[in-house]
Amino acid sequence: MIFSLVSSDRTQRNNLKLLQGQFRLGIRKNFFTERMIKHWNKLLREVVMAPSLLVFKKHLDNALKHMV
Repeated sequence: MIFSLVSSDRTQRNNLKLLQGQFRLGIRKNFFTERMIKHWNKLLREVVMAPSLLVFKKHLDNALKHMV
């Protein structure tokens, strides 16, 4: 499995947080899927729980404007 969900209900921003794995090889930390986990976990609940891809993109653009 590529991603694992955090099994705690005490998440602050969104309830679909991803868990970063522990790996022996240092090269794995450079994979895109591992680098984007911390950014995904920082997204707001409205972005993550979007009902469609179009709505997700609109919310993501709005969230990224406020992050930068």
